[in-house]
Amino acid sequence: MGVLKYVTNMSLDGFIEDDEGRFDWLPLDDELFDHQTELVASADTLLYGRRLYESMAVWETDAALGAQNDRFGAFSAAWKAAHKVVYSTSLAEVGTADTRIERRFVDDEVRRVTHDAPGDVLIGGADLAARAFAGGLIDECLLFVFPVSVGGGKPALPRGQRVGLELLGERRFSNGVLLLHHRVRAR
Repeated sequence: MGVLKYVTNMSLDGFIEDDEGRFDWLPLDDELFDHQTELVASADTLLYGRRLYESMAVWETDAALGAQNDRFGAFSAAWKAAHKVVYSTSLAEVGTADTRIERRFVDDEVRRVTHDAPGDVLIGGADLAARAFAGGLIDECLLFVFPVSVGGGKPALPRGQRVGLELLGERRFSNGVLLLHHRVRAR
């Protein structure tokens, strides 16, 4: 039985992207990249909205990206190994293997996918995660908090929903990023 984990990068003031949709303020370094690779490698299934899927698909569709160095190769291999589900009403087809499109986000189907997964199920994208939070589906949150305030944009956590969290652990990275690992408390 899998565990549904919401994983996101966010600014200190709680946004995944700024008012212009940019996230170029994310200071990735080798230590953080390696940790995120391990996280993706631990996943059986990745649940994405269309925009996040399209930005991540390059790890499979652009062979030159994974060939740049061993780190990129390891991330590319981990990403390719996971099953992927893309929630989109507009995406006509996918360009990656082991990927299916779902037109609607159905709580019972996500519960089934999570229950049947032999490993973790990672959900990415704030809008998709908000729907999963509303359905009481998310078991854990892994919030990578970057040392920058962007002043506004797309919030990492759902607006208008109360979500009780219990801190399970934290990790500080040398570039100033803090990983907060929480369990979602039952309502």
